[in-house]
Amino acid sequence: MTATNNGSAVRAPRVYVAGHSGMVGSAIVRVLEQQGGVQIIARTHAELDLTCQADVRSFFKDEAPTHVYLAAAMVGGIHANNTYPAEFIYQNLMIEANVVHEAWRAGVQRLMFLGSSCIYPRLAPQPMGEDALLTGTLEPTNEPYAVAKIAGIKLCESYNRQYGTDYRSVMPTNLYGPGDNYHPENSHVIPALIRRFHEAKLAHAPNVVIWGTGAPRREFLYVDDMAAACVHVMDLEKSVYNACTQPRLSHINLGTGEDLSIRELAHLISDVVGYPGHIEFDASKPDGPPRKLLNVSRLEGLGWRAQTELRQGLAMVYGNYMSTLQQRANG
Repeated sequence: MTATNNGSAVRAPRVYVAGHSGMVGSAIVRVLEQQGGVQIIARTHAELDLTCQADVRSFFKDEAPTHVYLAAAMVGGIHANNTYPAEFIYQNLMIEANVVHEAWRAGVQRLMFLGSSCIYPRLAPQPMGEDALLTGTLEPTNEPYAVAKIAGIKLCESYNRQYGTDYRSVMPTNLYGPGDNYHPENSHVIPALIRRFHEAKLAHAPNVVIWGTGAPRREFLYVDDMAAACVHVMDLEKSVYNACTQPRLSHINLGTGEDLSIRELAHLISDVVGYPGHIEFDASKPDGPPRKLLNVSRLEGLGWRAQTELRQGLAMVYGNYMSTLQQRANG
């Protein structure tokens, strides 16, 4: 409980972070804890299956959160998206539909939906502004995931239009940071490369082979910067948020506004890891979109810019990865 100036007591916001144990959700929790003044509500997947509407309804009824960060999602890299397309579209559609609808039923004051830059057309003009949404064909390798994330934006917009809710959407660029997935096949590019270069260094391997040509350009945002941006956008007055968006184009890009090629990224990571060998590129493997750079002018106009430079962030992530390996080795 916190006291107001006139002596009356008000309850601290009850903030449900869906997906709190994942890389994105845990970063949001860290920022909220640093900020203070809120009660954080969290449930593991074992405790609450967000694809089950009845369970989600009971949770919202019992816990009565005032604010929701919807960071729960099934995520993965190119290989995972190509291998499990049905799971990617089903799981993500069900999660967002249940959480958004039950948040409305429970009278949640404000909700934030976290999407992805893959919502934009494969060949969208660069950098990609929010108005590029639904203007062209999606990247085939992650189309099911992208369609689900587009549906999440439209869910929030539709509830806002019909019921006057305050549901907001942010579209982060490619993320990296503590808590990332280092699976040898299903991880995203940065954790995959960190693991491969680290293992190659230990094995004294003469070369590392990387999927694709190395030509595609990508933008990367440190996950704690992303979380800070989310809290910044969530805390904006409704009138400020609405003034910078549109009822049917309400999402906000989260990124750095800078990109580099996968080839450049690979050499940067090999340098951070300390791998001295040769890097080769397998052009027979898929590249994905040629470029994915976000236009972040809307976000910057709201007073927020990324703080973590890429090399600095990669060094922190590699240190975190090494610590995790050491903890596992120590049992």
